[in-house]
Amino acid sequence: MRLARYRRGAGAVRLGRIDGDRLIDVSDVPGVGSSLRAILPRLDELRPAIVAATGPAFALEDVTLEAPIDDPQKFLGIGMNYREHAEEARAAGIPIPTSQLWFNKQVSCINRPHGDIVRPAVSEQLDYEIELGVVIGAECRHVSVEDARSVIAGYVVVNDVSVRDWLHKLSPTFTLGKSFDTHGPFGPWLTTDDDIADPLDLRMTLTVNGHVRQDFDTSDMIYDIYEQIAYLTQVMTLYPGDVLATGTPSGIGAPTQTWLRPGDVVRAEIAGLGAIENRVVDEG
Repeated sequence: MRLARYRRGAGAVRLGRIDGDRLIDVSDVPGVGSSLRAILPRLDELRPAIVAATGPAFALEDVTLEAPIDDPQKFLGIGMNYREHAEEARAAGIPIPTSQLWFNKQVSCINRPHGDIVRPAVSEQLDYEIELGVVIGAECRHVSVEDARSVIAGYVVVNDVSVRDWLHKLSPTFTLGKSFDTHGPFGPWLTTDDDIADPLDLRMTLTVNGHVRQDFDTSDMIYDIYEQIAYLTQVMTLYPGDVLATGTPSGIGAPTQTWLRPGDVVRAEIAGLGAIENRVVDEG
């Protein structure tokens, strides 16, 4: 099942179920409403009614898709979690961490799946990172690797946009370089976990102006998504709607200093999850 937050024109945000190239409104289904995060703990209970909902229906091209979760308590990312990307970093003089390396993306960076990415006036080192996003579906702490999949609501495509000089020179904690406004586009909708046979075997492709920059499989992760959840929940409680960006493969712009420029169109696609596409604009 694929669930989206959307609006038509200047109307209010509502929830819809994606059916091919159409969106079927489900906000009027009893118990659903307009917040996807709010219904995640009851998704199994609500699923039959959501699947059976019959309208109203709209062509996807006639609606504006919003971030599937606009109000998570946490938006976390893991650094250097793909083998070839780690080697790419090593070649650039960046030490490879010996354990999971997590950072915050402040939730104010969240952007629509087709919203503009703003290149900030304070930097020209704007980079892209396609990532599999995991959305938590249940409040959880001390989750084992074996049980980790049971707390996943579903998956989204994330572009972990990064401002490299703020990331490595001015702010070695990573948080500021990962948290500029508009630098967290994800979506295009939430694909629920039951729709994905194996999230550790998904093809990820990112293009800039139609040219392939990243093309890898999620099987190349150093720490898989279940190990990530187990590690994080030793430290903190994860809540429904929390978003985990699970690492990017090689092919980012930093090693060749190939930065994003105004007018560039970045498309990130993951098999089975759909695609997000964002145009780069200068800060005005």
